[in-house]
Amino acid sequence: MTATTITAAASTRPSAPVPLAPLPLACDACGRTAGATPQAICPDCLGPLEPVYDPNRRLPSREEIARRPRSLWRYHEWLPFQGEPVHALDVGWTPLVESPALAAQLGVARLWLKLDAHSFPTLSFKDRVVTTAINAAEAFGLDVIGCASTGNLANAVAAAAARAGKPAWIFVPHDLELGKLVATAVFAPTLVRVRGTYDDVNRLCAQVADRFGWGMVNVNLRAYYGEGSKTMAFEIAEQLGWRLPTAVVTPMAGGSLVTKLRKGFSEARDAGLVSGDLPRQYGAQADGCAPIVRLAERGDEILVPEIPQTIARSLAIGNPADGLSASRILRNSGGAGQRVSDTELVAAIRLLARTTGLFAETAGGVTMAATLRLAAAGHFRPSDEVVVCLTGHGLKTIEPVQDTLLDTPTIEPRIREVAALVANRTA
Repeated sequence: MTATTITAAASTRPSAPVPLAPLPLACDACGRTAGATPQAICPDCLGPLEPVYDPNRRLPSREEIARRPRSLWRYHEWLPFQGEPVHALDVGWTPLVESPALAAQLGVARLWLKLDAHSFPTLSFKDRVVTTAINAAEAFGLDVIGCASTGNLANAVAAAAARAGKPAWIFVPHDLELGKLVATAVFAPTLVRVRGTYDDVNRLCAQVADRFGWGMVNVNLRAYYGEGSKTMAFEIAEQLGWRLPTAVVTPMAGGSLVTKLRKGFSEARDAGLVSGDLPRQYGAQADGCAPIVRLAERGDEILVPEIPQTIARSLAIGNPADGLSASRILRNSGGAGQRVSDTELVAAIRLLARTTGLFAETAGGVTMAATLRLAAAGHFRPSDEVVVCLTGHGLKTIEPVQDTLLDTPTIEPRIREVAALVANRTA
């Protein structure tokens, strides 16, 4: 083989993948640059660090995106990495399901349910944020990952760690629901129950990250972790034919989902993928833990922490990290916050199941109940196209609706007993 032939053959070989590298960070408050680092808080002003994207980077067209695999990585130009992701390449692209029955009940033109309750692999939107976080951990060479969690994040981190072959340390409040404990422990992480609230657990995990240098996804990797939520906004826009809804209702725990949806919708518009007004955003919390909603209701700038007292454990964060930012977005977008009782959220879980065939966890019950309240208070217009985000599956928290079994008959295998039941039901 001649040298010319060798050169030509070499040029046809597929290029090697570009190594994964996290983007540098900068403070969103004071502007200090921090480089690419597993750190979430500015050392100068304690403001949040955010990834810095190259404004001159090439962005894909709608057609290019459509040809890519159906995962959140189809939007990789808006995720905080250069190079090729390593883990969780199949997460994202959850269904967007229309419900004419709920639209009619609310008095709006159309209503869709964004079903991150059907997210792969652990049935909650936390799979998105863990996808970006575990790739950040890989890029930084952090061998152990972990989190503080009210349940869904624990499931997602444990599963992602198992898939990646990484050790995981999961810290949760001691009284977490059994379903979420089992759905975490089955992946064989080190699962630690901490006496106290989520806020107690979160403070402990900040110390753990400092002491052991682990990748705590919602602590020192938070700047990369949160960007995964943006992909829900891109998916909603693409699934609507690259249109924006007029209103979006989301549950709020730490408040990050509200802020990242805003960022995602804005970035899609800035890239020319969509046009028009950004949606009004509404945030839902249970009345027993509603610091962000109460902040939005007051209209001031001082978040007052609360001690959670609600069955909606996945939203039970009394001192939310992104509460102030979320409340500003609710107000500035023309939306609002809405709180609901535990009784209302359980009724909304049943309503969703009865009218759509979808089983939502307590956070979904909060979001649907808040949507009903917002409609009754006149927040929606007849022309509105509304997206309601369901972020976790009901199989994770069956306790609130387990009394549905009380009216379940048990019979002998005799047709006459079935006939008697039919007669009683039709009488």
